[in-house]
Amino acid sequence: MSSPSSASAPAGPPPDGHPPVRRLKARHRHESHRVATPLELFFDLCFVVAIAQAGVQLVHAVAQGHAGEGVLHYAMVFFAIWWAWMNFTWFASAYDNDDVLYRVVTLVQIAGVLVLAAGVSRAFEDQDWVAVVIGYVIMRVAMAAQWLRAGRSAAPPESTMARTYSAGVLLCQIGWLGLLFLPEDSRGWLFLVMVVLELSVPAFAERKHPSSWHPHHISERYGLLTIIVLGETIAAATVAVKSGIEENDALGEVLPIAAGGLLIVFAAWWIYFVVPVHSYLRSSRQSFLWGYGHYLVFSSAAAIGAGLEVAVEQAVGEVHISTLAASAAVTVPTAVFLLTVWALHARHFKVGLAEQLVLPTAALLVLGCTFLGGQAVLVAGIVLALTVAAGVSLTARRTERERRTTAPAA
Repeated sequence: MSSPSSASAPAGPPPDGHPPVRRLKARHRHESHRVATPLELFFDLCFVVAIAQAGVQLVHAVAQGHAGEGVLHYAMVFFAIWWAWMNFTWFASAYDNDDVLYRVVTLVQIAGVLVLAAGVSRAFEDQDWVAVVIGYVIMRVAMAAQWLRAGRSAAPPESTMARTYSAGVLLCQIGWLGLLFLPEDSRGWLFLVMVVLELSVPAFAERKHPSSWHPHHISERYGLLTIIVLGETIAAATVAVKSGIEENDALGEVLPIAAGGLLIVFAAWWIYFVVPVHSYLRSSRQSFLWGYGHYLVFSSAAAIGAGLEVAVEQAVGEVHISTLAASAAVTVPTAVFLLTVWALHARHFKVGLAEQLVLPTAALLVLGCTFLGGQAVLVAGIVLALTVAAGVSLTARRTERERRTTAPAA
């Protein structure tokens, strides 16, 4: 993830659909018509399986009154999923040649995330992180192999960058394996150390030679995962609402939550995609901050779905937590989503104080909805719908002013 570099010509798949094994060369950063591949879409869908498992366990933890512990475990599992996805995405943007070997190694990474997903429940319930760590290591070792392959096809300093990536990734896996042997009360500290080391690898590897990622392709890939995560949020909430109606005959209790949740997810989609963010991704600093910041975008979007499930279960009396706690399970991740999307890219396309204040103000209002009892989710959804309307109105007025200013005199 960094600024442009000199790269070779596009290295897309041949037209026969059966790519041979060939050199893994950097693609051109300004390649035209660059879009996500079917393999990348398949990759995303499989990763969402693990995200869904983390969401389910977060619901159980909050519903049982262990919100603090549940959020901590959710943050740890989500980091493993997000970081492996993110590293693959930026590598693919720079080097994807869609040959047989590239496909096979990518499928190994998919197998790794499925191993991780299978171990999520044991990590939450029994503090057993074996499957999660093993799944993560499988993904990361496969990623290191891809970087080694890229380094073999490149000349210095690009080959040095690729080999540094590979060495950094492999060294980090030794630390992650240490989680399996440390006492439970020491794992949190090692986790924080390993997060810092993992996040440092790209900056260290690309300090002298940047990878040739494609801005439009990267923004599309992040946007597609956002859509899939929001879709998973709707699916989880729908199942919860269906259960509440069929098993508890509680249409009156769950309908406000369903309506508010739908408005929240619709507004989240609108707010995320209202700006052409690929035009913002130009420098190393911008790309690192934007890419890393999406940890909060993705994790909060997925947590909204978990919160809606908790709110429904509380409304129908299946869990014994306070209405305040159930409401906060929805409003807090929603506010985090709004603030993070504003901080990452929306604010760079806003003009004037009024436009800049729309999303931060909405986040504060959504947090205030937490204290509205059973109507908290519905009112939060209405706040977000009004936020979208306000944003559209302000943008339209600015556009009209600019048109009048630039229009030639009659």
